[in-house]
Amino acid sequence: MDNPSPPSSTALGSPSGPAVGTVRRGGAKASGTDAGGGSSSPGRPAHDPASATTAAAVMGEERQLSPTPTLSDEGGRRSIPAMIRHAVFTFGKFVGPGFMIAVAYIDPGNYATGIAAGASYRFRLLFIVLLSNIFAIFLQGLCVKLGTVTGLNLAEACRAFLPRWLNYALYVMAEIAIIATDLAEVIGTAIAINLLIPQIPLVAGCAISILDVMIILLFYNPNGSMRGLRLFEFFVVLLVLAVVICFCIQMSMIRGTAVADVFQGYLPSKAVIEQQGLYQACGILGATVMPHSLYLGSGIVQARLREYDVSKGLMPLGNPTLSSINETSEKNIYIPSLRAIRHCMKYSIVELGTSLFTFALFINSAILIIAGASLYGSSEAQNDDIFAIHDLLSRSLGKGAGILFALALLLSGVSAGIVCTIAGQMVSEGALSWNMRPWLRRLITRSMSITPSIIIAGAVGREGLDTALNASQVALSVVLPFVSAPLIYFTCMNKYMKVLPGRARFGVYVGEDNDRTDDRNRSEGQGRQLENVKMANSIPVVIIAVVIWLIIAAMNVANLVLLGLGKE
Repeated sequence: MDNPSPPSSTALGSPSGPAVGTVRRGGAKASGTDAGGGSSSPGRPAHDPASATTAAAVMGEERQLSPTPTLSDEGGRRSIPAMIRHAVFTFGKFVGPGFMIAVAYIDPGNYATGIAAGASYRFRLLFIVLLSNIFAIFLQGLCVKLGTVTGLNLAEACRAFLPRWLNYALYVMAEIAIIATDLAEVIGTAIAINLLIPQIPLVAGCAISILDVMIILLFYNPNGSMRGLRLFEFFVVLLVLAVVICFCIQMSMIRGTAVADVFQGYLPSKAVIEQQGLYQACGILGATVMPHSLYLGSGIVQARLREYDVSKGLMPLGNPTLSSINETSEKNIYIPSLRAIRHCMKYSIVELGTSLFTFALFINSAILIIAGASLYGSSEAQNDDIFAIHDLLSRSLGKGAGILFALALLLSGVSAGIVCTIAGQMVSEGALSWNMRPWLRRLITRSMSITPSIIIAGAVGREGLDTALNASQVALSVVLPFVSAPLIYFTCMNKYMKVLPGRARFGVYVGEDNDRTDDRNRSEGQGRQLENVKMANSIPVVIIAVVIWLIIAAMNVANLVLLGLGKE
């Protein structure tokens, strides 16, 4: 899988001092000094004693920086209780990003698709909910791997590794996905406000939804301290837990539904291949495997890696400070050390998988189960929208059930809108080097989403909003194959997924098209002594990734054909 002559790749040299690399569009590498201090000058002989000495020094430095064992028994080995405490404590440091990703999978779009599926097929589309969450966990695992090994989020990787025209095309796709996502957040928030306070009309609710800009303005600072970042993540965790509590209470109120019928829904059903079932399945897929979450998942893992490198003394020697890096005009990319990658990646993937397979899967299943138990087979099933299920819950289970449902919807809309803004910031900065404050980015994106929402709410009303909500999720499903393809490609190729031993480094985007000199310089410089550690996907993972992509693409093609034939 490792092609020695890619059309474009990332090259790391040192134009400005020790341990500073250059990331060029087109794969050119500036000569200079690497993390280990070895020269990459083209004139150096193939067997240079100085280069070998540098390699040995880097390896010795890593061994010297290895932490001394603690919490050990008399034989020098850790006791089992000590190992368990250490693992739990270490895992606790990684809790947070998985919840932020989970928020993307419980936005108002999931309510619309889940309610429609439950009203039409009762529990039979729970299989699609489960399958979509499995797809999401797998793709997010690839996101964690991309962000950990390369230090780049998906948008930055597209800019560094792909031709300019393709990067711009993918950027347009990503922006479409973000606007469609934000449209769902606006509609969901407006509906929730109207359900909680009926005196506020839907049009006013759409306008009020812009106030969550203040939350981002006050709390989120991507370049701040780890303490501030963890506080923001804790705030998002509380929102997710509040939604979970609301649905736990609502699930406990359901009567007359056999548990066996619910679990049978997680088995494959022919409803998936029916015309309406396929349309709703694509909606569930788009609402669950959100395209913008792939950018988010690959861009929020670097903070833990940097924290590890700082704590272990593996940050570059003689490198500019983080504050000065943020002030430079060029885009500096933190490239983690090999030790940080090996330590952090497994914890990040486990934390992410745990968050998605528990909270996100539970909430998405609960939405469909509540809709299937209350709407399926009833006269209200023809109006299978958020308003209908709220009214039915309020009548059959009590006013409190309706309030809890609306409150969960509101919390989902606010929290999903926050993480959508963060993902949008990563997309614009990574793909275009377009730096913009998060609250300003939020203001622009939300304004673009509010305008059609207000028009639809004023002209058509609740029916139009519900249709727009479902259509936005199908649009996300259509965009998903285009956004996920480069993610799978990057993580399957050793020419991108490779790491040099030694300290962490910093790369700089120079944005120039140059001939590729990376392989030549690396073989003539210290790279001949310091072999890259290749971390691309294994063959089984490659096969699974391709199969998942083909399933997603096939579902969308079939859905578009049916829509073109007028069969919804």
